[in-house]
Amino acid sequence: MKLLEPRAFAHLIAQYDLVPEGLLPAVAIGLPVLELLAGLGLIFEVRGSCTMMVLLLLLFLAVLAYAIAQNLDIDCGCFTPSELDAQQSLKVAFGRDLIMLGALLFLFRRRRSRSPQGLWINQLKIILKGERT
Repeated sequence: MKLLEPRAFAHLIAQYDLVPEGLLPAVAIGLPVLELLAGLGLIFEVRGSCTMMVLLLLLFLAVLAYAIAQNLDIDCGCFTPSELDAQQSLKVAFGRDLIMLGALLFLFRRRRSRSPQGLWINQLKIILKGERT
């Protein structure tokens, strides 16, 4: 939805008062493009995509925490404007992002253990355990 309606998304971003007005169009288009590319990267196991998603989620968590701390009565801008009700949507989105961050960290660790370096380390552990028994 963010890519289909960049002006509406720019309006949501502006409500956080964190991005200079001149950068709103670039952020409103660039951020969803980054999300889309990182998501596709996860699907196709592109190197760096999991790291990018973790960084994006950390950014989103920081912005949501700021909005909650400031008691802003705005839509989180996460999916569609009508999805959730203002302030409550910020807390729900924060919790949802924490869950997604946990899932991404699990994927990150799983991919790392499947990497050639991770496989080498696992093989070394198996060999060392086998020699001790």
